[in-house]
Amino acid sequence: MKILALDSSGLPASVAVVEDDNLLGEYTIHYKKTHSQTLLPMLDEVVKMLELDLNTLDAIAVAGGPGSFTGLRIGSATVKGLGLALGKPIVSVPTVDALAYNLWGASDLVCPLMDARRQQVYTGLYEFCGTEMNVLFPQCAAGISEIVGRINTIGRSTIFLGDGVLVSQEYIRENCKVSYRFAPAHCSKQRAASVAVLGCRLFEQGQTETAAMHKPEYLRLPQAERERLEQEHLEQERLGQEHLEQERSEQEHMEQVQGS
Repeated sequence: MKILALDSSGLPASVAVVEDDNLLGEYTIHYKKTHSQTLLPMLDEVVKMLELDLNTLDAIAVAGGPGSFTGLRIGSATVKGLGLALGKPIVSVPTVDALAYNLWGASDLVCPLMDARRQQVYTGLYEFCGTEMNVLFPQCAAGISEIVGRINTIGRSTIFLGDGVLVSQEYIRENCKVSYRFAPAHCSKQRAASVAVLGCRLFEQGQTETAAMHKPEYLRLPQAERERLEQEHLEQERLGQEHLEQERSEQEHMEQVQGS
């Protein structure tokens, strides 16, 4: 089985190819450039270096979300284009699951943290039993206090990883009541290799979709949509207040007429 995988869900951009139990190649960049600048050139370089015939792929895996809205859209558009052109199925791998898979075989609880802004993280809780990764708490957007509270309730040593560690580590140090560690640099961020390997497992389980049907899993509305809804809510409140004031004014006027 040969899987091409892409991850542009966070700050790093990553491309990998896995064939059976072999990682044929992986290219990861975590620098200032945007994914629109890096992802396609990286993909092209991997294809050239591996002398890869894209028609030999069994499927294309992608970190399907959550994550950066722009990054997810770029990754989604890329795999949709490839899938449609090659007639290959898409495997949408949950981003937080793939991040946890970086620590395959860990004996401690694994807690990925992706910075979701607005005082939230994309997170989940995982454990490894033999060759299997068990999802104890599925990926979601939550406050750091909620996930640390769950860890304290479970009461097991935990490894934190992801770009959300940087913004959450002070809270973790002050409030996490179990022993914990932060993952080292080589396995703390998104890697397409993990997306590829986990994608292979999902492919074997028949969890694929057509390129035309694929879309990212944002978990939260994009910022522009949230702001639009907030504005609509504020406008409804304003109109409601004006309506109440108008009714009050009319009532006062009627009372004055009746009194005279």
